Amino acid sequence: MAITACPSCSKPISDKAKTCSHCGFNIGNASAEDIARKASLKRYKAMQSLQNQSMVAILMFIAGFGFIYWGGSEPGEIQYNLSIAATVFGFAWYAVNRVRIVLAKRK
Repeated sequence: MAITACPSCSKPISDKAKTCSHCGFNIGNASAEDIARKASLKRYKAMQSLQNQSMVAILMFIAGFGFIYWGGSEPGEIQYNLSIAATVFGFAWYAVNRVRIVLAKRK
């Protein structure tokens, strides 16, 4: 009895199991096309998650940048400092997500 990865959730299961005990995927009756479709759906969901995170990061960057210039606060005030922090964090988060997207597309 060997341990393999479930094609649906990638959790360890027995190679003798007909269904995954974690996600309920019916491995016994699954064709190669079903397994490929499940893997494709999993990859699609992961890419969508990364793209959604990138959009949130861009919005955070734009909001922080907007508050810096149109917020009416002076340097040193808490609103100004929070705007700078949001801008820097949004930009850094976006840059990290772009690298993650490139790495995910390589797989």
